[in-house]
Amino acid sequence: MANVSARLQDGIAWMTLDNPARLNAISMAMWQQALQIMADVAADPSVRVLVISGAGGKAFASGADISEFKDQREQAEAVAHYQALTQQGYGTLQAMAMPTIAMVRGYCLGGGTAAAVCCDIRICNEAARFGIPAARLGLGYGLQRAQGLVDLIGPAHAKEMFFTGRQFDAQEALHMGLVNRVVADEQIEAVVTQMARDIADNAPLTVRSAKLVVDQALKNDGQRDVAAADRAVAACFASDDYKEGRAAFMEKRKPRFSGR
Repeated sequence: MANVSARLQDGIAWMTLDNPARLNAISMAMWQQALQIMADVAADPSVRVLVISGAGGKAFASGADISEFKDQREQAEAVAHYQALTQQGYGTLQAMAMPTIAMVRGYCLGGGTAAAVCCDIRICNEAARFGIPAARLGLGYGLQRAQGLVDLIGPAHAKEMFFTGRQFDAQEALHMGLVNRVVADEQIEAVVTQMARDIADNAPLTVRSAKLVVDQALKNDGQRDVAAADRAVAACFASDDYKEGRAAFMEKRKPRFSGR
């Protein structure tokens, strides 16, 4: 049965898309489960990082579950409902205050690519394949989803992905800037876990403020929330963690950050 599972360990939340029979194609029910998991994660102060992966090792997500298309996309009202739910899912993922990492093994297509782009960091294995096959299905691809991809890889690479609908291998994805790193499949979980632990060990307020500042920097001048960025930075300097960081440095020990 298709579902989305979650576990928490050492300040790292792991959310797994679990529909291996369909290469983790994301159904409506899975989006609803993912939204609840992300809400729970966002409300848990012990969580420092969210990692998203796909079950089975063959795919991160192969896109939308097309078995639902007849029911979900046949009528205008159903189309609107489907698009609203998926947009809410992508928007929620992109708006997570904590860092997010996509651990991509195998196929990452359509909605899978869109979800990975919404994450802050993408680590893939050598067998990863990325693509947006909308042009081969006759589907439109909206501005909200295209914007993140264009910001990440630039208009020329984005147009190639959209126009051709073909699959891009891991090295092509690395060259385009679509992924941060390519690692061997047998190493990917260890690499992602270590990266997540490195992030989780750092001062949470600083990490979250850095995410906010970078996201604001991507916006046009008139759209930037400079005040929010300034508040986030000021909160770091006023925090107990800033005091702990300075004390740990002077005492030559590892800091113990509390997120306060």
